[in-house]
Amino acid sequence: MSELRRFYIRTYGCQMNAHDSEKVANLLYHEGWVAARDSDGADLLVINTCSIRDKAEHQLYSDLGLLRKWKAARPGRVLGVAGCVAQQAGDAIQRRFGHVDFVFGTHNLRLVPSMLAAALKGNPSLEVGESASLERFDLPERHPDYRGASPGRGYLTVMEGCDMFCSFCVVPGTRGREISRPADGIIAEAQSHAARGVRELTLLGQTVNAYGRHDRRRGQAGTVSFGALLRRLAEIPGIERLRYTSPHPLFFDDDLVAAHADLDVLCPHVHLPLQSGSNPILERMRRRYSVDDYRAKVAALRAARPDLVLTTDLIVGFPGETDEDFQGTLDLVAELGFVDAYSFKYSPRPGTTAASMSGAVPGDVAQARLEELQELQRGLTLAAHRRRVGASTEVLVTGHSRHGGSQLSGRDPYHRVVNFSAASGAVEPGELISVRIVEATPHSLIAEVADTETAGRMRRSLKSESGMADDEGRSTRFQAGAVRRPSGASPHGD
Repeated sequence: MSELRRFYIRTYGCQMNAHDSEKVANLLYHEGWVAARDSDGADLLVINTCSIRDKAEHQLYSDLGLLRKWKAARPGRVLGVAGCVAQQAGDAIQRRFGHVDFVFGTHNLRLVPSMLAAALKGNPSLEVGESASLERFDLPERHPDYRGASPGRGYLTVMEGCDMFCSFCVVPGTRGREISRPADGIIAEAQSHAARGVRELTLLGQTVNAYGRHDRRRGQAGTVSFGALLRRLAEIPGIERLRYTSPHPLFFDDDLVAAHADLDVLCPHVHLPLQSGSNPILERMRRRYSVDDYRAKVAALRAARPDLVLTTDLIVGFPGETDEDFQGTLDLVAELGFVDAYSFKYSPRPGTTAASMSGAVPGDVAQARLEELQELQRGLTLAAHRRRVGASTEVLVTGHSRHGGSQLSGRDPYHRVVNFSAASGAVEPGELISVRIVEATPHSLIAEVADTETAGRMRRSLKSESGMADDEGRSTRFQAGAVRRPSGASPHGD
């Protein structure tokens, strides 16, 4: 093995999975490993898996088959599998793929160093047990050499698991039951983020706004309401944007709605999963709200923050969905005017109630419905973008645009992608900069930098987060690995 041990993490799925990969990367830095640019340069490869769609699971098995050659190409290489499929499939992965050295589930990130040590000695291991202990949140501070892939942005887990048991969803089986971190630990981690130059902080949880509900019901100290948690975080100097994902419509209480009116740092964007615009389908999905309930939540949020934009998740082709049910979804999407939606065809998942339901929708019918829904949403998105032409906004720069050239890209407070051109070196990843929107596309906004004086006032230089020296002394942005989302899947894990 080379003098510097290198790792690469390939991530599938939602933001929770991406943040888990960051946690594993940080653990590996503490063990003396450094990030490789790609899997070819890695001595250790970890596949962090997603099981919310069957395509993602099939992709894992395809990848693992191909990785036999990767492992054989260099003696001493180590291959690990993590995440939701690992939690679900357990030792079946190792039985089928003998070249996999260790497998660990979503509750066992802390065990990666010991599992890796065993693998390096030729001893395979498996850790997929569930844990209700708060120790699973007990992870080391950010390693000084670890910078992350998104300068100026940070993610913070406030709770894990889900007790909702929607009939289509595997999350309770892969992430376990709800468990919330004590508020003081969350505040301390947020302060650590701010001290490193993080300006935008996203709170993560499978049902993030259910944070602490079981503790409060039992009279246990340590957690607060989610609205109260947001208010405490908003007081931390340096945190200029707060986001959260993924909430459940059921847990938008008056306190949380009021926070959107009261807190300037709370971004005017809510990702509010709908799943269907039909009451019969919502009932079969076990979503625990009606169409009118959902409308009321939207109305309350928009009354609290008139400029708030909504995005959502939608499933078509759920068992028993009729043409009338689907039309209800189309009508509600048009009525509520979502700025964006993550929509996909229903995919039966093992162990879920819906997998054994009658009334399967033919694949071609589901595909046609998906295409019609996505066409409607494209029109809504473009219309929303066009309404913003001529307005100014503030962008947290993430890096170069996918369109290449000198264009840079970032997100504004409404979570819209904004692409703009700037002189070389004038703007760096991690900076907040004022721009004016000049053009709308179906997927992003095109902008130009505001005048130099205004831009100078708006910029917050975060150069300490914008890069790092690699093992050969060059400046490079740290990247733990690629994040790959299953086709049509929400990045929010709901």
